[in-house]
Amino acid sequence: MTLDRVFHDVPFAHRALHDVTDERPENSRAAIRAAISGGYGMELDLQQSADGKAMVFHDYALDRVTGEKGAVRLRSAAELGGISLTGSDEGIPELPEVLALVAGQAPLLIELKDQDGGMGMDIGALEQATADALRAYDGPVALMSFNPNSIARLAELLPHVPRGIVTSAYHPHEWPLPTKTCDRLRDIPDYDRVGACFISHEVDDLTRPRVAALKARGAMICCWTVNSVEQEREARKIADNITFEGYCAARGA
Repeated sequence: MTLDRVFHDVPFAHRALHDVTDERPENSRAAIRAAISGGYGMELDLQQSADGKAMVFHDYALDRVTGEKGAVRLRSAAELGGISLTGSDEGIPELPEVLALVAGQAPLLIELKDQDGGMGMDIGALEQATADALRAYDGPVALMSFNPNSIARLAELLPHVPRGIVTSAYHPHEWPLPTKTCDRLRDIPDYDRVGACFISHEVDDLTRPRVAALKARGAMICCWTVNSVEQEREARKIADNITFEGYCAARGA
């Protein structure tokens, strides 16, 4: 399985082209429209609602980007849709609505967030909701997650959709995970098991030998998250493409 060429050619706006000072919160409809208008792809995040729906939202908890508190997965999709994102009057959207909004106008890099915080086997409902939403979607899309178990499940549900693993240096002081788990995931051991065709790797760790080895085998290397033109220039010495925020990446780079 390979990615469409557009995933190499079009930079991806991290959580869509957001700028809360312009009433475009991250993962919002306004940020999605801005990414489309700007000619960018977009990276979007999924969390699970209490009733098993795929919600376009980054954090496990509501606190940082809404006026509410508590876990996303304790609220129904209808409740979440009524919670305004800080900096706008938009509620949290469901994935099917976002797919209808994008309608193939831009490539989508969709990340399923780990649901138990341990990269474990607390999977199923979010993957199923994602698959249900994407089956009829006719546009460039790829799926990824830090949790390789999630990607393995998506390989069963959506074998025709390209998939990858979000990867990191996994410094234990930065991750609420056992050191043993960090040591294992750092080596990206699940790439073949889950049928991945790309990774999205931490930008400050791109020189890791495992990244070079995967690229030599034909893996597409994306990276997260580039914050400046200068950082992009360095990242592109290794990465095939980038996710960016805080500036506007050059299109067709």
